[in-house]
Amino acid sequence: MKISARNALKAKIKKIIHGSVNSEVVLEISPGVEITSIITKEAVQSLNLTEGADAYAVVKSTDVMVAVDE
Repeated sequence: MKISARNALKAKIKKIIHGSVNSEVVLEISPGVEITSIITKEAVQSLNLTEGADAYAVVKSTDVMVAVDE
């Protein structure tokens, strides 16, 4: 896979929740650390996504905020 986005995080698909149009895909990038993506049901089918499979969470943004606890 080659992609221009600099933030591609390897993950396991933990859960897929199908809605009428979109699906919620929960990706676990490390134990206890999850990212949730909302994509079309068509995209889930096209990518052959299944729970337990490897995937990438690709973050493409012009703004990334950084925060710290006080």
